[in-house]
Amino acid sequence: MIGALRHPVEDDHGRVMAVMDEWWGGLGGEAGSLYRATLLPRLYFQHFTDTSYVLDLPGKDLGAFLVGFVSQSEPGTGYIHFVGVAPALRRTGVGGALYRRFFTDVAARGVRKVHSITGVGNRRSVAFHTRLGFTLEPGDAEVDGLPVHRNYDGPGRDSVKFVKHLP
Repeated sequence: MIGALRHPVEDDHGRVMAVMDEWWGGLGGEAGSLYRATLLPRLYFQHFTDTSYVLDLPGKDLGAFLVGFVSQSEPGTGYIHFVGVAPALRRTGVGGALYRRFFTDVAARGVRKVHSITGVGNRRSVAFHTRLGFTLEPGDAEVDGLPVHRNYDGPGRDSVKFVKHLP
């Protein structure tokens, strides 16, 4: 992998927030920016660091990040909460490498299944997850042939849910 992969520290929260609008191409305008920021509060960089990762590029620019954790309620379940890859590094294998690192680390803790979600209409994310062995979970609606969970993260925040079973 290009650069140095490490677990995040609290100061990485600001680094991640600084690239969110650029990396997501301003998706959703100001409302989209605020929504993404609320999905990734500082607490993830304080309390979920041993199963999360940051990729520092040469020169210390941020190349990618993955925020994930082992469920407190279901210790055999992991959850990948938020992932970002710098636009210049997309389609280079960096995202897949982050996911595989997470799978390896949480499997060592007894995790046998990993969940994740993506937004409705994010076909690239659906393709990415299915290439990594995730399957789509049945939803309560269907949009463009995909199972959708209506209002999953609040009113109007529909999601596609994935699960991957680890060996």
